[in-house]
Amino acid sequence: MANFNKVILAGNLTRDPELRYTPKGTAIAKIGLAINRTWKSETGETKEEVTFVDADAFGRTAEVISQYLKKGRPILVEGRLKLDQWEDKNTHQKQSKLRVVVENFQFLDSGRADGAAPAGARQAAAPTAAGAPAAPEPEPAQPEEDDVPF
Repeated sequence: MANFNKVILAGNLTRDPELRYTPKGTAIAKIGLAINRTWKSETGETKEEVTFVDADAFGRTAEVISQYLKKGRPILVEGRLKLDQWEDKNTHQKQSKLRVVVENFQFLDSGRADGAAPAGARQAAAPTAAGAPAAPEPEPAQPEEDDVPF
C-alpha cells in the first residue's frame, strides 16, 4: 500500500515562535497555528470553528520564522504529520500529540507598513525560465530524538 504524509496549512500564529538550539547547534522553532473555518449551516446561520495546530521547524527555516514572524502573523506551512508519544511522569498514562514538521513555508503578508518584504525574507521559489518550478530545497537534517533538549 502506498503512503503519503503531506500537510498544507494557512493560518495565524497563536504565539511568538519559540526558538531553541540543540546541543549540536540545530535550531528548532516551535510555533502554534490557528486555522479558521467559516461555513453556513442548513438554517443559513454562519458558523465558525478554529483548529489549533502545533508545528516544529528546523535549521535555517526555524531561524527565519523566529526572526520575521510574531504572534498574529499569517503563514502558509507545508510539512508532514508526526505523532509524539510519551508517558506522563505523574499519572504514568501514555500521552500522544499530533504535530506538523515544517518542510517549507511562505509569508502571507509583508509584515511591514510600507508593503515591502523584509530583507532576506524567504519567499516561494520563483519559476525557472522554462516556467517550471525551481528545484525544492534539500530537507534540513532532523535532530536525533535524544538531541532535542525539551
